[in-house]
Amino acid sequence: MGALYALAAVMLAGCVAAPAVDDRSLEAQLISLERDSWRAWRSQDRAFFESFLSDDHMDLGPNGPMNKRGVVNFVGSHACKVESYALDNFQVTRLSDASAVLVYRARQSTTCGGLAVPSPAWATSVFALRDGRWQNVLYQQLPSASSSP
Repeated sequence: MGALYALAAVMLAGCVAAPAVDDRSLEAQLISLERDSWRAWRSQDRAFFESFLSDDHMDLGPNGPMNKRGVVNFVGSHACKVESYALDNFQVTRLSDASAVLVYRARQSTTCGGLAVPSPAWATSVFALRDGRWQNVLYQQLPSASSSP
């Protein structure tokens, strides 16, 4: 009976340990995608956002929700100028095998329509695994109460 418990413990340990590796890989992949989105935002790359955002994407900002088409058009409108940005304090939470939330802090020197975008801010990106790739389904930024984490 003791051997049976030992075998069960080894099998359970293997099952528990495996997702940790997958979670680290997922974290690296989502952070990389998010960093790519900031580079594309800075260079006003509409094509990147056509691929990065899900068809049912929702962006929630101070003026209310905006769908994928609105985001893509806004990015390409040249209404905003990103001088610089820095991203840190990344945290990933896996919701399921096909969904995860990425939260991080963004500091930026950006103006839209001549107005400064609040900085620093906390950003939330929700991703879903669809058609074999991670797609952004929700994005939101909230001004930070302070510049410390």
